[in-house]
Amino acid sequence: MGGMIRLDAVTKDYAVGETHVRALDGVTLEIAKGEILAVMGPSGSGKSTLLNMIGCIDRPTEGSLHFDGQDVSTLDDATLTRLRLKRIGFVFQQFYLIPTLKAFENVELPMREARLPRAERQERARELLGRLGLGKRLEHYPSQLSGGEQQRVAIARALANKPEVILGDEPTGELDSHTAEEILSLLSDLNGEGITVVLVTHDPRVAAYGKRTVDLLDGRVVEDRRHP
Repeated sequence: MGGMIRLDAVTKDYAVGETHVRALDGVTLEIAKGEILAVMGPSGSGKSTLLNMIGCIDRPTEGSLHFDGQDVSTLDDATLTRLRLKRIGFVFQQFYLIPTLKAFENVELPMREARLPRAERQERARELLGRLGLGKRLEHYPSQLSGGEQQRVAIARALANKPEVILGDEPTGELDSHTAEEILSLLSDLNGEGITVVLVTHDPRVAAYGKRTVDLLDGRVVEDRRHP
């Protein structure tokens, strides 16, 4: 495995009114291709900011971020948008499904943005939902699905454009323990297929699915440990 994502002395500052907030403070971190990594820390430790940085949503205030060897700070917004669309999938605590769209239509969305032909979009959406055990729920709206089913739709949507990286921000936070185990097992299986997975969590049970855990506190990496 080689380094796919690298942060070098990354600092991220925000202005909240007249208050200066340093969300990340000199973070240096490398994530290997095909790795499954858990990022832990209390509320306000910088976990979500780090995930946004890895996902090329935020740019560093200082330091550099490399994605597959390329310094993303040199990319314009349109190029960054294409990178996120085609190479990174996002899964959140809130499912963020569009309530007026059916399950397969929600999964189609990223492919529509990538301008894939309609027939190809529909075939892949049905294939993904079938693979995730939702073959009989294609025509259901989010309100007709359980929390676990909605998160599976969200994962299918994240996989729509065949990303190399999946980023999960508390992806089981809204689920009961049994359903959470199913979702984590699914993400672990996807990692076994070569997809790099980064999970942000405050729950040690979620972190246990990672082969490596990074602990954040006050925007700094305080521990980086690998699991046997």
